[in-house]
Amino acid sequence: MDAIVKKLNAAHLLAETPEIERPSREEAEAAVRTLIAWAGDNPDREGLLDTPSRVAKAYKELYKGYGENPIEALSRTFEEVGGYDDIVLVKDISFYSHCEHHMVPFFGKAHVGYYPQDKVVGLSKLARVVDIFARRLQTQENLTAQITLAIDEILKPRGVAVMVESEHQCMSMRGIQKQGAKTVTNQFTGIFRDDPTEQVRFLTMVRGSDR
Repeated sequence: MDAIVKKLNAAHLLAETPEIERPSREEAEAAVRTLIAWAGDNPDREGLLDTPSRVAKAYKELYKGYGENPIEALSRTFEEVGGYDDIVLVKDISFYSHCEHHMVPFFGKAHVGYYPQDKVVGLSKLARVVDIFARRLQTQENLTAQITLAIDEILKPRGVAVMVESEHQCMSMRGIQKQGAKTVTNQFTGIFRDDPTEQVRFLTMVRGSDR
């Protein structure tokens, strides 16, 4: 387990490292007041007086993934699976994240599949891992890779397949302003990476006959 912790730490998958010193709540609220003023409004007007406090509180929820650990989420497994050794797929896992470049939202669905080796994990834990990494400043590519690596390193399955589909507000509400454009990323390990037919099977199961 120590080797797994070391590798996940190196990939920045675990909780925030101790050397990162967080500002105080008061400093965070002062920063929000500065941004309100920089945007052109008066942080002392009635409607904005409590906004810095609300934003600081919201940030604790939006970025709670920094305080959570994927090892804990995937640590409890089950070996009594009745001989089942085929793919386990949880699809359409909704998530909300924030682009690390502009700090605006991107959101969509993640599809996570794996081939068990000798144990399985609770299905909700796969969704939990998605949420842990989504609730951090992210790029979609990094989010996809982190979900894949965490499951692969902690569960040691025969293979992991992850697809992430999302819409980025940095494209739709600013810049090029193209509403409805979706970005799709995939990552495969083990049997999925080595056998293209398994990739096709995963993608077919994700898409289904009605897509």
